[in-house]
Amino acid sequence: MTPVSGSGLILGIESSCDETAAAIVRRGESVLSNVVASQIALHAAYGGVVPELASREHLRHIVPVVRQAVALAGVALADLDAVAVTEGPGLAGALLVGILYAKALAFGLDKPLIAVNHLEGHIHAVVMEARRAGLLPDEFPLLALVVSGGHTHLYLANEDPKTGGWNYCNVGRTVDDAAGEAFDKVAKLLGLGYPGGPWIDALATHGDPAVVRFQFNAIKPRDGDAAQRFDFSFSGIKTAVLRYTQTHDLSASIEARRAALAADTTLRPADSLHLFDAQALNLIASFQSAVVGNLIRQTLAAAEAFGARGLLISGGVAANRELRARFNSEAAARNLPIAFPSLALATDNAAMIAAAAWPRFLQGESAPESLSAAPQLKLG
Repeated sequence: MTPVSGSGLILGIESSCDETAAAIVRRGESVLSNVVASQIALHAAYGGVVPELASREHLRHIVPVVRQAVALAGVALADLDAVAVTEGPGLAGALLVGILYAKALAFGLDKPLIAVNHLEGHIHAVVMEARRAGLLPDEFPLLALVVSGGHTHLYLANEDPKTGGWNYCNVGRTVDDAAGEAFDKVAKLLGLGYPGGPWIDALATHGDPAVVRFQFNAIKPRDGDAAQRFDFSFSGIKTAVLRYTQTHDLSASIEARRAALAADTTLRPADSLHLFDAQALNLIASFQSAVVGNLIRQTLAAAEAFGARGLLISGGVAANRELRARFNSEAAARNLPIAFPSLALATDNAAMIAAAAWPRFLQGESAPESLSAAPQLKLG
């Protein structure tokens, strides 16, 4: 790896969806600050992220969030070695707020600007913490599952021992809804709070996951794709949940629950159990169990097929308790090292962006002046 003089400090900026975030990370592994301004309360009334409102809130928060990150880290902007920002994928307007601010800041400080793929950021949230804890396998490839509200992807990840650079090969992705999106849509369908993933995670422990049997059909290979694939599909299970509510006449109880939660937005899952009967809780538990099971089966099948030497599980859904417990159990049974991010780094944040930028900084990479938002940016 190329030796680097200077502070080793990178300011990361993340604004791909509904969180305005800034962080200072030293040499890709020591988080000095990690500030996130969440928009959950704003979007809760709509049951999902409204892009125009998200962009407006990023404009309001970007400057104070960066200032707070710098202050908490106890450094000055002049101490930075580089500024890193999410290029994509994400919402175009939201991405542009972070990119334009980062470009102006880097230009004013005369520092390199490093563009980072949001998906790579999620992978490096795990790499950063696993490496510090001595849990990152020495042998490659690693198989990374990035599972969130907008993405469900599998990547073979390799690190170049000479340059420290990383490369990725996509070996699986969702062909429709992402897993986190399915969680949120099913939660909305069942009249739960927003965001739906944490509600389902909390309520599933009170139901029987064996009551409702959900099935996942095999996914046909895409035309012209001869490579071995381990793709996902979650639109079918969402439809199956809808049909279950219709055939079991759950609409009245769902609307009553929706009204009760709308009337008191302070209610959390633990305070809301009186709004759920056993049938609803069993449905929630069965849905979560099926989704988690599918994620585990596809990931472990890909790990075996490609000879992965370890697993990296990242993204917002990686905070799900059942997912962590079952993945840990299955990986241990196969003697396969596995790592998750801490809960603070599972959801969107800027520390992961600064961490992913460090190998690129070591290789002298910098973004062109023409850098703009890439809403559909791919990795690998």
